[in-house]
Amino acid sequence: MRPFLDPRTWPVVGLLIGLVALAPLSTDMYLASLADMVRVFGTDVATVQLTLSAFAVGMALGMLVYGPLSDRFGRRPVLIVSLVFYSVASVACVLAPDIGTLIGARFVQALGACGGGVIGRAIVRDVWGREGAARMLSHMASAMALAPALAPIVGSYLHVSQGWQANFWVMAGAGAVLALVSALMLRETNEHRSPSATDPLVLLANTRTLLGDRGFLAHALVVAFAFAGLFSYLSGASFVMIDVLGVAPENFGYTFLAVALTYLVAAQAGARLTHRLGTGRLIDIGLGLGVVSAGIGAALAWAGISTLGSVLPVACGQFLACALIMPNGQAGALGPYPRIAGTASSLMGFLQMAVGASAGALVGLLHDGTPRPLMSAFAVSALLGLVVWRSLRPRG
Repeated sequence: MRPFLDPRTWPVVGLLIGLVALAPLSTDMYLASLADMVRVFGTDVATVQLTLSAFAVGMALGMLVYGPLSDRFGRRPVLIVSLVFYSVASVACVLAPDIGTLIGARFVQALGACGGGVIGRAIVRDVWGREGAARMLSHMASAMALAPALAPIVGSYLHVSQGWQANFWVMAGAGAVLALVSALMLRETNEHRSPSATDPLVLLANTRTLLGDRGFLAHALVVAFAFAGLFSYLSGASFVMIDVLGVAPENFGYTFLAVALTYLVAAQAGARLTHRLGTGRLIDIGLGLGVVSAGIGAALAWAGISTLGSVLPVACGQFLACALIMPNGQAGALGPYPRIAGTASSLMGFLQMAVGASAGALVGLLHDGTPRPLMSAFAVSALLGLVVWRSLRPRG
């Protein structure tokens, strides 16, 4: 008897949420450990933050591979291999004897994690089509926000009670469970498999097509700059909250819960408004909110105001903006390309992670014991997102 379920059933939707949430889980769960890792490994803030940036670089490079592979061989087999790879790399993180090894293991871990996001989004495009994808991605974004909302809280207590390695054991287990469930429940959704999808000349032609499309670039880059603000917070939040503002490590997760719940509520609202306002209008609203909140945050930080009340509401504003921009930007980028949805998802993901990694690394390098670098990263990312959207967005 065929064991696979229809992709529209809630168990499979839950699996898709888990796949897309795997990368956020891999960054958010150990955030409370970052400040302590400086002492454990005898290094500095910028070096420890490279565990996040290396993960983002690995995600960016891996995303260039998984899309074309899934366009050629199908979503299901490529997904399962990526999840097994992720679990093995997570164990390598646990066993890392020094910070350099951990940074390398995080890079390898990301090469596995990115399969979940790339292929999960491609499956959504396969099953729900262009119009339904925006709504489904928004619903998924709101649901998957529970994982990064709870992950820092769980990670904080695991860190305090068991040490930083415990978080990576949980990641290894999550990857193994997702691989098993994918093997048992998920049927193949790619009905346009192309043997030439991994041919270098075809890849080059597909990439040229995507990069030559102003609509694709507008949507992909606005997602990338929204994610840059989000990733800046992931990179700098624990140092700002714990070292600068004095939040206890076991309480750090609750500050992250506030921004994650903001994302959840905004994404759910965006899903309900998509058919009424359209994806472009929701992106406009998100950009406006992002620029205003980031501007306020930067002004307060450079005025020397460094309190929880001046940082956390601004971060919530940035996550609210991201919740409106990212699902709609992703749907807009993938919608016109059903036959190369995997490749389009890969290229969009590469741009997103490359820009995010750069922003996160800069926040670490510019760390000065104040919220200024983080607030400045919010402002620059929001402004660049607005500029590329206004410059490249197709008219009419």
